[in-house]
Amino acid sequence: MILPPPSKRQAVTLDIDVSMNYTANAPCAILMQIEASNRPGQLITRERFDLPPGVVRSDVTGQDGAGLRSWLDVTDRLDVRYKATAVIDRPRTDITDLPITPLKALPSEATLYLFSSRYCPADFFDDAIMATFQGLSGGAIVQAMSDWISENLTYDSRASGPRTDAIDTYGSRRGVCRDFAHLMIAFCRTVGIPARMVSAYAPEVDPPDFHAMTEVYLDGRWHMIDPTGMASADRAAIIGVGRDAADIAFLTAFGSIDLRHLRVIVAERTDQAGCAEISAG
Repeated sequence: MILPPPSKRQAVTLDIDVSMNYTANAPCAILMQIEASNRPGQLITRERFDLPPGVVRSDVTGQDGAGLRSWLDVTDRLDVRYKATAVIDRPRTDITDLPITPLKALPSEATLYLFSSRYCPADFFDDAIMATFQGLSGGAIVQAMSDWISENLTYDSRASGPRTDAIDTYGSRRGVCRDFAHLMIAFCRTVGIPARMVSAYAPEVDPPDFHAMTEVYLDGRWHMIDPTGMASADRAAIIGVGRDAADIAFLTAFGSIDLRHLRVIVAERTDQAGCAEISAG
């Protein structure tokens, strides 16, 4: 009997188009991270980053080697246009049955993400975790935490600000994608599972914007999860990773600037033209 060949996962192609405009009240330095990164599971096949004449750009590697951050010297106005095509060949993993990685076996890059950070205080939720997720561990508790956040939080663009942390979000039960991710990260760190924030481009994010997701370290590798339910690992292009939103902000100004315009469009190609063979991470 001739057996059929094993099924091959179909890569997803995303077209990304970002435009933004800021005015600076005085000359200042800006740190920007908006370029999708080449990494296992995704390949950037086309890319263009346009800046105004006279804006000096200097690149540095993003945290944990994920993507690039760009220093920009801005005098009065900043107009940015970024366009890219990303081919995603990353599986959507069911994490429920994955075991934890013993603490002593964690690599240094994962150990960093066990501890509290600016927006993710991991020592506040012990009682809540014990009461809500008692008896669960490993991937099962991570999935249960994500489900709880999805079911108990309301997405509300007016509910949080730049200083809102996971404790605030837990109390209000409202927030945007970064707040969902912060609470997820804090929950995971509370039970000794490394978790970090991911900035990503994904289709069907509503409202369209830079999207915050979570990566958890289970069974010796990182796995993406999104408590908002708007994105998934197999349809998201990673920009950068970090401890929380402070590390992955798409723009940080060391000075005073005003936003005039921001538009993020991410579209999945229906014909899958431009797909390429890449190694999945």
